[in-house]
Amino acid sequence: MTRSLLAGACALAWILMPLAGAHAQTDRVLVPADDASGGAADLGASSNAALADDDSQAPVPFENGQLTITQQEEYGEKVLAFDGKQLASNYEVSFDKIVKVGGVNVALVDVGDGGNQCGPAKVIVWKPEGGMIQSTTVEQDECGAPPAAVSDSAIYFVPYLLPGASKPTLQWSPTGGLSTSGILTYMPEPGTGWKDVDPSKYDNIIDAFHNEAVYQLAEALLGKDMPDMATSLLVGGGTEKTASGAFYASGCVPHDCGGNDGFMAVDPANHKLYFARRGDKPEPDAWPAVNTWPAEVREAMDKALGSPN
Repeated sequence: MTRSLLAGACALAWILMPLAGAHAQTDRVLVPADDASGGAADLGASSNAALADDDSQAPVPFENGQLTITQQEEYGEKVLAFDGKQLASNYEVSFDKIVKVGGVNVALVDVGDGGNQCGPAKVIVWKPEGGMIQSTTVEQDECGAPPAAVSDSAIYFVPYLLPGASKPTLQWSPTGGLSTSGILTYMPEPGTGWKDVDPSKYDNIIDAFHNEAVYQLAEALLGKDMPDMATSLLVGGGTEKTASGAFYASGCVPHDCGGNDGFMAVDPANHKLYFARRGDKPEPDAWPAVNTWPAEVREAMDKALGSPN
């Protein structure tokens, strides 16, 4: 997706790395995906292979101590600790990597609730020269933190944006702590029109907002409700087609499927969009009014959203 960086944000040249996905076994200690030779080197290929073969993990040497992730109860929370001092806890805790930032060794750990489409928060652990172990948690919203992009001097957290949204880009360094480096605003691809709409390329119907013509019409229909509408489509998959050629899909808000569900249809031939979102009301909210929808699109929406809980 194309986004603009506003308010003096720095241009980023780093490739964002995917979130770690290691899971703990009951009553085991989790091992980081990293080199344990002093805790400052990145994970080697052999360690990656071992981690893929064995989900259990062991203590990690870090700054003359040990980082551990333990779970005392089968369905209980996991606990991140340094030499027995608890730093964080949640149901999903997995070691990411150890990096060097501003000459300081920094451990990155993913901590979250788990669940559909929600990334974890990022716990940053470091030890200032001559000081005690420190940690801070980066969590931009209820669905975790953006992926971390690491440079020599700072770690940047670049958010994933939904249509109509703007969010701060955060940066962290051992000396400056956590701060805002700029604001990212969602933008569609300039110059794209209805002729460029191609649902075969969409992993989720939200991808249609990348098209400038679609985005502009959606903005006119939805106004300030556009980010919420897009959120209601997050947990979803590919699209289906009506007999006339319009395509559509439904989805739901992460952790609220059945309680906050969305529907979107795109008719490229007639330059039309249709949106609906169902909560706990008898009838879904619709843009435009549902009595103006073609019968086949209304039928697809009724089938997709069903009845409220």
